[in-house]
Amino acid sequence: MESLTAFAQLRQIGQSIWLDNLSRDMLAAGDLQRMTDAGEVTGITTNPSIFRSAIANGKAYAADLARLRTAEPDAERRYERLAIADVQAACDALRPVFDRTQGDDGYVSLEVSPRLAYDAAGTLAAARRLHGEVARANVLIKIPGTAEGALAFENCIAEGISVNVTLLFSLGQMTRIFEAYPRGLERLKASGGRTSGVKAVASFFMSRIDTLIDRRLDAIGTPEALALRGKSAVAIGKLAYQAYGGFFGTERFRATGGRPQYLLWASTSTKNPAYHDLLYVEPLVGPYTINTVPDVTLAAFRDHGRVASTLGEGVAEAREAFDGLERLGIGHEDVGEQLQREGVKLFDEAFDALLAAVK
Repeated sequence: MESLTAFAQLRQIGQSIWLDNLSRDMLAAGDLQRMTDAGEVTGITTNPSIFRSAIANGKAYAADLARLRTAEPDAERRYERLAIADVQAACDALRPVFDRTQGDDGYVSLEVSPRLAYDAAGTLAAARRLHGEVARANVLIKIPGTAEGALAFENCIAEGISVNVTLLFSLGQMTRIFEAYPRGLERLKASGGRTSGVKAVASFFMSRIDTLIDRRLDAIGTPEALALRGKSAVAIGKLAYQAYGGFFGTERFRATGGRPQYLLWASTSTKNPAYHDLLYVEPLVGPYTINTVPDVTLAAFRDHGRVASTLGEGVAEAREAFDGLERLGIGHEDVGEQLQREGVKLFDEAFDALLAAVK
Protein backbone atom coordinates (compact mmCIF):
# COMPACT_ATOMS: atom_id res chain seq x y z
CA MET A 1 0.00 0.00 0.00
CA GLU A 2 1.44 3.36 -0.98
CA SER A 3 1.84 5.84 1.87
CA LEU A 4 -0.45 8.50 0.44
CA THR A 5 -3.22 5.96 -0.03
CA ALA A 6 -2.85 4.82 3.59
CA PHE A 7 -3.07 8.38 4.95
CA ALA A 8 -5.97 9.18 2.64
CA GLN A 9 -7.82 6.10 3.85
CA LEU A 10 -7.39 7.23 7.45
CA ARG A 11 -8.94 10.58 6.60
CA GLN A 12 -11.84 8.84 4.86
CA ILE A 13 -12.50 6.85 8.03
CA GLY A 14 -12.39 10.06 10.04
CA GLN A 15 -9.01 9.93 11.80
CA SER A 16 -6.31 12.58 11.55
CA ILE A 17 -2.57 12.08 11.94
CA TRP A 18 -0.80 14.85 13.83
CA LEU A 19 2.94 15.07 14.31
CA ASP A 20 4.22 15.10 17.88
CA ASN A 21 7.16 17.31 17.06
CA LEU A 22 7.99 20.88 16.07
CA SER A 23 11.22 22.76 15.57
CA ARG A 24 12.38 25.83 13.71
CA ASP A 25 14.86 23.71 11.76
CA MET A 26 12.01 21.50 10.56
CA LEU A 27 10.00 24.55 9.54
CA ALA A 28 12.94 26.16 7.76
CA ALA A 29 13.75 22.97 5.86
CA GLY A 30 10.15 22.76 4.65
CA ASP A 31 9.59 19.35 6.26
CA LEU A 32 6.20 20.28 7.72
CA GLN A 33 5.08 21.75 4.42
CA ARG A 34 6.11 18.60 2.57
CA MET A 35 4.24 16.33 5.00
CA THR A 36 1.18 18.56 4.80
CA ASP A 37 1.28 18.73 1.02
CA ALA A 38 1.56 14.92 0.90
CA GLY A 39 -1.54 14.60 3.05
CA GLU A 40 0.33 12.79 5.82
CA VAL A 41 0.18 15.31 8.66
CA THR A 42 -2.77 17.59 9.38
CA GLY A 43 -1.81 18.93 12.82
CA ILE A 44 1.01 19.39 15.34
CA THR A 45 1.34 18.77 19.07
CA THR A 46 4.12 20.18 21.24
CA ASN A 47 5.24 19.91 24.85
CA PRO A 48 8.15 21.18 26.98
CA SER A 49 10.33 18.18 26.06
CA ILE A 50 9.87 18.85 22.36
CA PHE A 51 10.78 22.53 22.67
CA ARG A 52 13.73 21.82 24.95
CA SER A 53 15.18 19.45 22.39
CA ALA A 54 14.49 21.84 19.52
CA ILE A 55 16.06 24.86 21.23
CA ALA A 56 19.01 23.01 22.77
CA ASN A 57 19.92 21.16 19.56
CA GLY A 58 18.71 23.47 16.80
CA LYS A 59 20.93 26.11 15.19
CA ALA A 60 18.02 28.23 13.96
CA TYR A 61 17.36 29.72 17.42
CA ALA A 62 20.82 31.18 18.07
CA ALA A 63 20.25 34.71 16.80
CA ASP A 64 16.84 35.17 18.40
CA LEU A 65 18.02 33.67 21.67
CA ALA A 66 21.03 36.00 21.79
CA ARG A 67 18.74 39.00 21.23
CA LEU A 68 16.22 37.83 23.83
CA ARG A 69 18.91 37.29 26.46
CA THR A 70 19.46 41.03 26.30
CA ALA A 71 15.89 42.21 25.74
CA GLU A 72 13.92 39.80 27.94
CA PRO A 73 15.15 39.20 31.51
CA ASP A 74 12.70 36.38 32.32
CA ALA A 75 13.70 32.92 31.07
CA GLU A 76 10.10 31.69 30.75
CA ARG A 77 9.16 34.68 28.61
CA ARG A 78 12.25 34.11 26.47
CA TYR A 79 11.13 30.54 25.85
CA GLU A 80 7.60 31.69 25.04
CA ARG A 81 8.81 34.22 22.50
CA LEU A 82 10.70 31.45 20.68
CA ALA A 83 7.89 28.90 20.95
CA ILE A 84 5.13 31.31 19.90
CA ALA A 85 7.03 32.21 16.74
CA ASP A 86 7.31 28.51 15.84
CA VAL A 87 3.66 27.85 16.65
CA GLN A 88 2.55 30.81 14.55
CA ALA A 89 4.60 29.56 11.58
CA ALA A 90 3.18 26.04 11.97
CA CYS A 91 -0.37 27.43 12.27
CA ASP A 92 0.17 29.35 9.04
CA ALA A 93 1.48 26.24 7.27
CA LEU A 94 -1.57 24.27 8.43
CA ARG A 95 -4.12 27.01 7.78
CA PRO A 96 -5.15 25.53 4.39
CA VAL A 97 -6.09 22.30 6.22
CA PHE A 98 -8.05 24.29 8.80
CA ASP A 99 -9.91 26.19 6.08
CA ARG A 100 -10.57 23.11 3.93
CA THR A 101 -12.03 21.19 6.90
CA GLN A 102 -13.96 24.22 8.17
CA GLY A 103 -12.11 24.18 11.47
CA ASP A 104 -12.20 20.45 12.16
CA ASP A 105 -8.47 19.92 11.56
CA GLY A 106 -5.22 21.79 10.96
CA TYR A 107 -4.36 22.72 14.57
CA VAL A 108 -1.14 23.33 16.49
CA SER A 109 -1.02 22.79 20.27
CA LEU A 110 0.92 25.01 22.68
CA GLU A 111 1.10 24.03 26.35
CA VAL A 112 0.69 26.24 29.39
CA SER A 113 3.42 25.94 31.99
CA PRO A 114 3.22 22.54 33.74
CA ARG A 115 3.89 24.44 36.97
CA LEU A 116 0.23 25.49 36.76
CA ALA A 117 -1.19 21.94 36.61
CA TYR A 118 -2.88 22.31 40.01
CA ASP A 119 -3.75 26.00 39.67
CA ALA A 120 -7.05 26.56 37.84
CA ALA A 121 -6.92 30.37 37.92
CA GLY A 122 -3.28 30.48 36.84
CA THR A 123 -3.95 28.04 34.00
CA LEU A 124 -6.87 30.12 32.72
CA ALA A 125 -4.80 33.32 32.84
CA ALA A 126 -1.93 31.64 30.97
CA ALA A 127 -4.32 30.16 28.39
CA ARG A 128 -5.87 33.58 27.73
CA ARG A 129 -2.44 35.16 27.32
CA LEU A 130 -0.98 32.48 25.03
CA HIS A 131 -4.15 32.34 22.94
CA GLY A 132 -4.00 36.10 22.46
CA GLU A 133 -0.30 36.21 21.70
CA VAL A 134 -0.36 33.39 19.14
CA ALA A 135 -3.39 35.08 17.55
CA ARG A 136 -4.23 32.24 15.20
CA ALA A 137 -7.65 30.61 14.85
CA ASN A 138 -6.04 27.16 14.60
CA VAL A 139 -4.07 27.15 17.86
CA LEU A 140 -5.06 24.78 20.66
CA ILE A 141 -3.98 25.71 24.17
CA LYS A 142 -2.80 22.58 25.91
CA ILE A 143 -4.02 22.09 29.50
CA PRO A 144 -3.40 19.05 31.77
CA GLY A 145 -6.45 16.99 32.69
CA THR A 146 -6.13 17.39 36.46
CA ALA A 147 -9.20 18.42 38.47
CA GLU A 148 -7.92 22.00 38.40
CA GLY A 149 -7.16 21.69 34.69
CA ALA A 150 -10.72 20.51 34.04
CA LEU A 151 -12.07 23.67 35.66
CA ALA A 152 -9.71 25.83 33.61
CA PHE A 153 -10.74 23.90 30.50
CA GLU A 154 -14.42 24.61 31.10
CA ASN A 155 -13.65 28.29 31.62
CA CYS A 156 -11.55 28.41 28.45
CA ILE A 157 -14.36 26.89 26.39
CA ALA A 158 -16.80 29.39 27.94
CA GLU A 159 -14.52 32.15 26.61
CA GLY A 160 -14.19 30.61 23.15
CA ILE A 161 -10.60 29.36 23.57
CA SER A 162 -9.90 26.04 21.82
CA VAL A 163 -8.15 23.48 24.02
CA ASN A 164 -6.19 20.23 23.91
CA VAL A 165 -6.63 18.53 27.31
CA THR A 166 -3.55 16.44 27.91
CA LEU A 167 -2.25 13.81 30.36
CA LEU A 168 -5.34 11.61 30.46
CA PHE A 169 -4.85 8.00 31.52
CA SER A 170 -8.19 6.69 32.80
CA LEU A 171 -11.88 6.57 31.98
CA GLY A 172 -12.63 8.63 35.07
CA GLN A 173 -10.26 11.38 34.00
CA MET A 174 -11.81 11.31 30.52
CA THR A 175 -15.32 11.56 31.97
CA ARG A 176 -14.32 14.62 33.99
CA ILE A 177 -13.18 16.33 30.80
CA PHE A 178 -16.12 15.19 28.67
CA GLU A 179 -18.52 16.56 31.28
CA ALA A 180 -16.72 19.90 31.50
CA TYR A 181 -16.88 20.53 27.75
CA PRO A 182 -20.68 20.91 27.32
CA ARG A 183 -20.84 23.05 30.46
CA GLY A 184 -18.34 25.41 28.88
CA LEU A 185 -20.22 25.40 25.57
CA GLU A 186 -23.52 26.16 27.31
CA ARG A 187 -21.93 29.13 29.04
CA LEU A 188 -20.41 30.32 25.76
CA LYS A 189 -23.77 30.05 24.03
CA ALA A 190 -25.54 31.88 26.86
CA SER A 191 -23.10 34.77 26.51
CA GLY A 192 -23.78 35.03 22.78
CA GLY A 193 -20.58 33.28 21.68
CA ARG A 194 -20.25 31.08 18.58
CA THR A 195 -19.95 27.53 19.90
CA SER A 196 -19.24 26.03 16.48
CA GLY A 197 -15.97 27.98 16.37
CA VAL A 198 -14.46 26.11 19.32
CA LYS A 199 -12.35 22.96 19.01
CA ALA A 200 -11.49 20.59 21.87
CA VAL A 201 -9.56 17.33 22.01
CA ALA A 202 -8.88 14.91 24.89
CA SER A 203 -5.45 13.27 24.82
CA PHE A 204 -4.94 9.73 26.18
CA PHE A 205 -1.28 8.76 26.74
CA MET A 206 -1.15 5.17 25.55
CA SER A 207 2.32 3.67 25.96
CA ARG A 208 2.72 5.03 29.48
CA ILE A 209 -0.36 3.04 30.53
CA ASP A 210 1.16 -0.22 29.32
CA THR A 211 4.58 0.57 30.75
CA LEU A 212 3.26 0.96 34.28
CA ILE A 213 0.67 -1.83 34.18
CA ASP A 214 3.13 -4.27 32.58
CA ARG A 215 5.51 -3.75 35.49
CA ARG A 216 2.72 -4.64 37.89
CA LEU A 217 1.75 -7.68 35.84
CA ASP A 218 5.36 -8.87 35.78
CA ALA A 219 5.51 -8.51 39.56
CA ILE A 220 2.36 -10.65 39.96
CA GLY A 221 3.86 -13.19 37.58
CA THR A 222 0.90 -15.57 37.19
CA PRO A 223 -0.06 -16.89 33.75
CA GLU A 224 -3.24 -14.78 33.87
CA ALA A 225 -1.20 -11.67 34.66
CA LEU A 226 1.49 -12.28 32.05
CA ALA A 227 -1.16 -12.88 29.36
CA LEU A 228 -2.41 -9.30 29.85
CA ARG A 229 0.91 -7.59 29.13
CA GLY A 230 0.69 -5.04 26.31
CA LYS A 231 -3.12 -5.11 26.22
CA SER A 232 -4.14 -2.48 28.77
CA ALA A 233 -3.74 0.75 26.81
CA VAL A 234 -5.54 -0.41 23.67
CA ALA A 235 -8.30 -1.91 25.82
CA ILE A 236 -8.81 1.38 27.64
CA GLY A 237 -8.79 3.25 24.32
CA LYS A 238 -11.50 1.03 22.90
CA LEU A 239 -13.64 1.37 26.03
CA ALA A 240 -13.18 5.13 26.01
CA TYR A 241 -14.38 5.22 22.42
CA GLN A 242 -17.43 3.13 23.30
CA ALA A 243 -18.38 5.76 25.88
CA TYR A 244 -17.94 8.56 23.36
CA GLY A 245 -21.46 8.54 21.94
CA GLY A 246 -22.96 8.71 25.40
CA PHE A 247 -21.45 12.16 25.79
CA PHE A 248 -21.63 13.66 22.32
CA GLY A 249 -24.63 11.88 20.80
CA THR A 250 -27.07 13.33 23.32
CA GLU A 251 -29.74 15.94 22.75
CA ARG A 252 -28.14 18.09 25.41
CA PHE A 253 -24.86 18.19 23.54
CA ARG A 254 -26.49 18.77 20.15
CA ALA A 255 -28.32 21.75 21.65
CA THR A 256 -24.98 23.45 22.37
CA GLY A 257 -24.22 23.67 18.65
CA GLY A 258 -20.62 22.69 19.41
CA ARG A 259 -18.27 20.25 17.73
CA PRO A 260 -17.75 16.88 19.45
CA GLN A 261 -14.57 16.70 21.47
CA TYR A 262 -12.21 14.38 19.59
CA LEU A 263 -10.28 11.61 21.32
CA LEU A 264 -6.55 11.95 20.67
CA TRP A 265 -4.11 9.07 21.10
CA ALA A 266 -0.78 10.39 22.41
CA SER A 267 2.44 8.71 23.54
CA THR A 268 2.05 6.33 20.61
CA SER A 269 5.63 5.21 20.08
CA THR A 270 6.04 1.63 21.30
CA LYS A 271 8.39 1.54 24.29
CA ASN A 272 8.67 -2.25 24.56
CA PRO A 273 10.66 -3.63 21.59
CA ALA A 274 8.76 -6.91 21.89
CA TYR A 275 5.55 -5.14 20.81
CA HIS A 276 4.54 -4.18 17.29
CA ASP A 277 5.78 -0.72 16.36
CA LEU A 278 2.24 0.35 15.40
CA LEU A 279 0.56 -1.13 18.49
CA TYR A 280 -0.94 2.25 19.38
CA VAL A 281 -1.91 3.16 15.81
CA GLU A 282 -3.51 0.30 13.88
CA PRO A 283 -5.96 -0.92 16.61
CA LEU A 284 -7.12 2.65 17.39
CA VAL A 285 -8.55 3.87 14.08
CA GLY A 286 -12.04 5.35 14.04
CA PRO A 287 -14.07 8.49 13.30
CA TYR A 288 -13.68 11.57 15.51
CA THR A 289 -10.16 10.59 16.56
CA ILE A 290 -6.63 11.87 16.16
CA ASN A 291 -3.36 9.97 16.51
CA THR A 292 -0.40 12.19 17.31
CA VAL A 293 2.80 10.38 16.41
CA PRO A 294 6.53 11.07 16.78
CA ASP A 295 8.69 10.97 13.68
CA VAL A 296 9.68 7.31 14.15
CA THR A 297 6.07 6.14 14.35
CA LEU A 298 5.07 8.29 11.39
CA ALA A 299 7.88 6.67 9.39
CA ALA A 300 6.75 3.20 10.47
CA PHE A 301 3.16 3.89 9.42
CA ARG A 302 4.34 5.33 6.12
CA ASP A 303 6.37 2.18 5.50
CA HIS A 304 4.02 -0.62 6.55
CA GLY A 305 0.87 0.76 8.18
CA ARG A 306 -2.38 -1.12 7.54
CA VAL A 307 -5.63 0.83 7.55
CA ALA A 308 -9.01 -0.38 8.80
CA SER A 309 -11.68 1.03 11.08
CA THR A 310 -10.64 -0.93 14.17
CA LEU A 311 -11.84 1.00 17.22
CA GLY A 312 -15.20 -0.74 17.21
CA GLU A 313 -13.61 -4.18 16.94
CA GLY A 314 -12.58 -6.39 19.85
CA VAL A 315 -14.65 -4.48 22.41
CA ALA A 316 -15.62 -7.64 24.32
CA GLU A 317 -11.96 -8.62 24.51
CA ALA A 318 -11.09 -5.11 25.70
CA ARG A 319 -13.67 -5.35 28.47
CA GLU A 320 -12.34 -8.79 29.42
CA ALA A 321 -8.78 -7.43 29.67
CA PHE A 322 -9.99 -4.44 31.68
CA ASP A 323 -11.91 -6.68 34.08
CA GLY A 324 -8.94 -9.03 34.30
CA LEU A 325 -6.75 -6.21 35.60
CA GLU A 326 -9.33 -5.37 38.24
CA ARG A 327 -9.46 -9.03 39.34
CA LEU A 328 -5.71 -8.95 39.79
CA GLY A 329 -5.98 -5.89 42.02
CA ILE A 330 -4.75 -3.39 39.44
CA GLY A 331 -7.22 -0.54 39.85
CA HIS A 332 -7.57 1.43 36.64
CA GLU A 333 -8.32 4.76 38.31
CA ASP A 334 -5.44 4.32 40.77
CA VAL A 335 -3.12 3.69 37.84
CA GLY A 336 -4.51 6.76 36.09
CA GLU A 337 -3.94 9.02 39.08
CA GLN A 338 -0.37 7.76 39.51
CA LEU A 339 0.40 8.26 35.84
CA GLN A 340 -1.10 11.74 35.81
CA ARG A 341 1.00 12.81 38.82
CA GLU A 342 4.10 11.31 37.22
CA GLY A 343 3.26 12.96 33.89
CA VAL A 344 2.98 16.39 35.50
CA LYS A 345 6.30 15.79 37.28
CA LEU A 346 8.01 14.74 34.04
CA PHE A 347 6.71 17.83 32.23
CA ASP A 348 7.86 19.96 35.18
CA GLU A 349 11.35 18.50 34.89
CA ALA A 350 11.37 19.02 31.13
CA PHE A 351 10.20 22.60 31.64
CA ASP A 352 13.05 23.25 34.08
CA ALA A 353 15.52 21.86 31.55
CA LEU A 354 13.91 23.99 28.85
CA LEU A 355 14.33 27.18 30.90
CA ALA A 356 17.94 26.23 31.60
CA ALA A 357 18.48 25.97 27.83
CA VAL A 358 17.35 29.57 27.27
CA LYS A 359 19.19 31.20 30.21
